[in-house]
Amino acid sequence: MVKGKTNAMRILDANKVPYELITYEIKDGKVDGVSVAEKINKQPEEVYKTLVTAGTSKQNYVFIIPVEAELDLKKAAKAAGEKKIEMIAVKDIQKLTGYIRGGCSPIGMKKLFPTFIDQCAEQLDHMVVSGGKIGMQIEIAPVHLSKTIAGNFADITHN
Repeated sequence: MVKGKTNAMRILDANKVPYELITYEIKDGKVDGVSVAEKINKQPEEVYKTLVTAGTSKQNYVFIIPVEAELDLKKAAKAAGEKKIEMIAVKDIQKLTGYIRGGCSPIGMKKLFPTFIDQCAEQLDHMVVSGGKIGMQIEIAPVHLSKTIAGNFADITHN
């Protein structure tokens, strides 16, 4: 199992934000969102992935959506006030966020980017996001996540 505190956990602890750390086994290599949801006994609609994008203006944005959902780039651009939004290259994730693909937490990135959380999360008591390392997830109330990262809820996925 993965051990040690990540930036995400340190920030939540420092701000006294309640959360639960959930760890899972990574030896089998199944670290995609749906597999992670299964491993931690959560419904896929409770487990969220963090996507990093760039707008036409070259501004970066973070979108947090359910693991089974797909980001609607048109809706994402509208939410961000951009003409167009594109996913950033996997090779750029660590340089921009400080996290690696599969362990990218919306909390504790190198910089606080404008962040949007899929509006369906507002209906949940708790949601699960990456804890900042592959094998670590954080269960948190959507309102607490939103406040911690200055995130806005928006309609950003394909219906």
